[in-house]
Amino acid sequence: MVDDFAPDGLLAKAIKDFTPRDAQQKMAAKIKQAINDSQPLVVEAGTGTGKTFAYLVPALRSGKKVIISTGSKNLQDQLYSKDLPIIKKALEFSGIIALLKGRSNYLCLERLANNSGAGGELSKTMQVDLTRVKQWAIKTLDGDIGRCSFVTENNPIWSILTSTNDNCLGSECPQYDDCYVVKARRRALNADVVVVNHHLFLADIVVKDTGFGELIPQADVLIFDEAHQFPDLACQYFGQQLDSRQLFDLAKEISLCYHTEVRDAAQLQKCADKLLKCTQDLRIVIGNISSKGNLRDLLHHQLVKAEIDYLKNALSFCQEVLQLHIGRSSTLDNCFERVNQYQTLLLRLLNLTVTGYSYWYECIGNHFSLAVTPLSIADKFTQLMEERKGAWIFTSATLSVNNNLDYFTKRLGLSDAASLILESPFDYANQTIFCVPRYIPSPNDKNIASKLVDILLPMIEANKGRCFFLCTSYMIMNELAKLFKQRTLLPVLVQGETSKTELLEQFIDKGNALLVATSSFWEGIDMRGDILSCVIIDKLPFTSPDDPLMKARIEDCLLQGGEPFNDIQIPEAVITLKQGVGRLIRHHQDRGAIIICDNRLVMRSYGSIFINSLPPSPRTRSIERVTDFLLTNQ
Repeated sequence: MVDDFAPDGLLAKAIKDFTPRDAQQKMAAKIKQAINDSQPLVVEAGTGTGKTFAYLVPALRSGKKVIISTGSKNLQDQLYSKDLPIIKKALEFSGIIALLKGRSNYLCLERLANNSGAGGELSKTMQVDLTRVKQWAIKTLDGDIGRCSFVTENNPIWSILTSTNDNCLGSECPQYDDCYVVKARRRALNADVVVVNHHLFLADIVVKDTGFGELIPQADVLIFDEAHQFPDLACQYFGQQLDSRQLFDLAKEISLCYHTEVRDAAQLQKCADKLLKCTQDLRIVIGNISSKGNLRDLLHHQLVKAEIDYLKNALSFCQEVLQLHIGRSSTLDNCFERVNQYQTLLLRLLNLTVTGYSYWYECIGNHFSLAVTPLSIADKFTQLMEERKGAWIFTSATLSVNNNLDYFTKRLGLSDAASLILESPFDYANQTIFCVPRYIPSPNDKNIASKLVDILLPMIEANKGRCFFLCTSYMIMNELAKLFKQRTLLPVLVQGETSKTELLEQFIDKGNALLVATSSFWEGIDMRGDILSCVIIDKLPFTSPDDPLMKARIEDCLLQGGEPFNDIQIPEAVITLKQGVGRLIRHHQDRGAIIICDNRLVMRSYGSIFINSLPPSPRTRSIERVTDFLLTNQ
């Protein structure tokens, strides 16, 4: 196995500029052993290890059925379109490789047909987009909406032309034989290697799709890249959630069926209208209270109680009307099943007495979610691994806390898993400098944004931008962005002004920009070269203890005799911080500075846990020294 990675191995012969790496060879050997023994393995592979090739080579060499799950659809596409073809060619792999996405990524032919017959139900803009999709539908072979050049992937037309687990008719669908989801699954069943993403994998585990069961086939080897995301996502999927999108979609489906299939049943339109209005009214009431919080607290509000009662009545009305028309339409039959499902789910969400769960709600934009999430999924996940025997392999650049993997392994019940921590091969001692500036304000200072701009702007301008300023909240992000725009001539780009892809393209094109961002920019960004030479983080990324999920985990930890700050809050913040810091050095020739504007790193005893978890960069408290470092060799 290691011969493939040797200076004269197959990878070196097939890949230009391939450089053998000791850590990569160790990782590949460990994965080969886990595959041979059908045992779980957890590997933290520092940035630059080459972990993708390290797991692809032994996986393709194994001759077994392999599922590879990535953290996002973008990474999924990169793996399928870029990395796998390289390894397939190098190893002369003759097996079949398939890409499988969630059903919302594929055009639904039945919904296309139904909406084509909806007459004037769509706006003029939507009718134009519908016509464009119909033209594309004649030519497409796989129905992947990401490949439709006529209509953008975020166009609202796709919400009515793609199916969900709820509204899919399964084998009862008239278009079943031509269904793109069914075809994609068949390709996956016949493939030797299938590339999915975490959301699809977990949804597939939890939800058995009506008509054709699981989308993802059974496999002997399961590899999870960007595995640090997996425990939180698994908690969400092993919980239950009712959201306004489901209710809106149900109402629209009933209305559409009345206008296209069952035109003699006017009561269908009445129950759809009532459900739509009750859902909208509940959203408005929740939105006036808070954007998110504890579901128990929400239900203390009399207005919320009243609106939920109205929603219950609306669902009961839908149930009564739909029951009168069972057998007249596959779509209406499906709607009847969904009404029953949502009624049961709503009762489960309102039963707040079950322990071991977090009850929470969220209201963002035009939509709300009511949810119940398990505080621990270790037992469920252990059971899942027992049911699906094979090699379960988890890898990421950010799994350990203070050089220990226990926090990750305990959350998934991987107590018996083999493990390996591989340091990055990058020369952080010479490539980087790490600074916690002197005289920075407390993280809770009311004027923190203004003071940070005072301290950091001279350095940013001296560096000619080329900087990411990663924030822990939208509020501080917006305050900083406003101040920077007022006080510098450098281009200031802000998350939310346009798409993530467009922002990154602008950052590269301008060459001297400051990007102020939060959330999604902390990970998954691979910005190589001197276009990015400074990453600033406003403070340690502790999740607010008022966050409903975090609050519930803290309470549960206390009940079990633990110390929430040490057992949960610090490990969570460490992993997030490692992701943010990891945006800087992506190549052995990269060079730059990490600045964290939080005195707790040097003033509190737990600061050493964070520092010990970060790459071994030379440390300073002088912004002037950082500036000198950045200007050297510019």
